[in-house]
Amino acid sequence: MKNRWSFALCAVLLSSGASAAPVSIVLDTATSGGEQIAGALRIVLLLTALALLPSVVIAMTSFTRTIIVLSILRHAFGMQDTPPNMVLVSLALFLTLFTMAPAIEEINTASIQPLMHNSIALDAAVIAGVRPLREFMIRQTREKDLELMMEIARVPVPESVEDVKTIHIVPAFLLSELKTGFQIGFVIFLPFLLLDLVVASILMSMGMLMVPPTIVSLPLKILMFVLIDGWGLTVRALLGSFH
Repeated sequence: MKNRWSFALCAVLLSSGASAAPVSIVLDTATSGGEQIAGALRIVLLLTALALLPSVVIAMTSFTRTIIVLSILRHAFGMQDTPPNMVLVSLALFLTLFTMAPAIEEINTASIQPLMHNSIALDAAVIAGVRPLREFMIRQTREKDLELMMEIARVPVPESVEDVKTIHIVPAFLLSELKTGFQIGFVIFLPFLLLDLVVASILMSMGMLMVPPTIVSLPLKILMFVLIDGWGLTVRALLGSFH
């Protein structure tokens, strides 16, 4: 039997003082079957996943380390806007997609496809989808950072890594990614810093104190970076840093 909700809306015409006739609006909430409910539920889940996708990409993938290293590299050149932010973010996203390809394929096979074919429950699909990300984060997380988060949360250290909650793994993983990203960035930054010091010393010995060292060192840094295939070395170092 159909369920009907009726609402009577009465509008009062203040200008003329006359009252309008009641208007009846009927909302039919009946459904034709479980298929419509399942379709609507899939749409809600899809919209929710799309809304949470940026947070998942930043907090649970290799994006954080990649964008930190690329940003430090740009500052090492001494150029604030070259390459542009859009270029760095796009490169970081595609490198993240390349790094996370095995985990994404496993999520699609074990969680998304069975859920779309109604062969797995929602809670089981969520657990199966989070498991590859947990394994990736655990491989990249330092034990010291994980112990720190457990100490802050005031929870006992579990006997195995599988017993650690995801809410404790994610911040520990981010701390490890920040440390690793700054370590790689320092190694990349050091040759550019040495080149700046050499150029500044040469200009000072020549008495050219009014000439900014960056004007001379910037073309030299670009030339050196191009000759040694710096972008290829940076990408190789980034991808090789993931276990």
